[in-house]
Amino acid sequence: MLYNSSMLKDLDLIPEDPAELKAVNKLLVEEVKALSLKVEQLQHQLHGANRHRFGSKSETLYQLHLNLAEAVAIAEVAEKQCNPAPLVDKSEKRQHSRKPLPAHLERNDTVLLSSDNCRQCGGTLKQLGADFTEELEYVPGRFVVNRILRPRLSCSCCETVVQVPLPSRPIERGRPGPGLLANVLVGKFCDHLPLYRQSQIFARENFDLDRSTLSDWVGRSSALLEPLADAIGRLVRQGSAVFADDTPVKLQAPGNKKTKRGGPVCLDM
Repeated sequence: MLYNSSMLKDLDLIPEDPAELKAVNKLLVEEVKALSLKVEQLQHQLHGANRHRFGSKSETLYQLHLNLAEAVAIAEVAEKQCNPAPLVDKSEKRQHSRKPLPAHLERNDTVLLSSDNCRQCGGTLKQLGADFTEELEYVPGRFVVNRILRPRLSCSCCETVVQVPLPSRPIERGRPGPGLLANVLVGKFCDHLPLYRQSQIFARENFDLDRSTLSDWVGRSSALLEPLADAIGRLVRQGSAVFADDTPVKLQAPGNKKTKRGGPVCLDM
């Protein structure tokens, strides 16, 4: 007895005849093979359709294959969005990114004190704290650090707080002292030492001064050199003529179609 696929739908009881049972088993095996081939064909067609529609590297194909690391990363991002970081208080004291001055340098402390008594009521002043300001100075042959100590004093009677103001410095909020700044300027403009060479010289003293830092100091000190430049200008203009350029140039020689060597340019005053 033969069975086909339509007959299998109506088959509710397993046949008891061994021959019929064998035939049904054979038919089921063939049906499973046919269905497997059909599934492979449909998968191949689906893959071709997806590739034609989305391309060979579609993001939609990879979204279905997220690994554990990607899931953890997505969870962390979602948690950060739900719990934003607290706002930073802008009223906090500004932090400088400067490197601390080396500890091996010699320290010279200078204490600036006001009068011992309060100027308003005459009461005795007591110290509340102090501000330290470090200034890098250069003594010929070595570096030293001048520390300016300005104690904050409070009156015991009227609670007035007194502190001596910081003295004038070559560069406001800068670290170079007048001796160090003068040494850098003299080395650059008088001794013709480029700043990168001065930086190498300072490195031999176990002190790191970058070329950019020296350039900033030279630029800020230009205002300090204006009186010197004005004095040089007045001295130069005292003569009857000013030689602006002593470089020889070639000039046309009329008549012989040649050039001749010209002398320095002279400006009459």
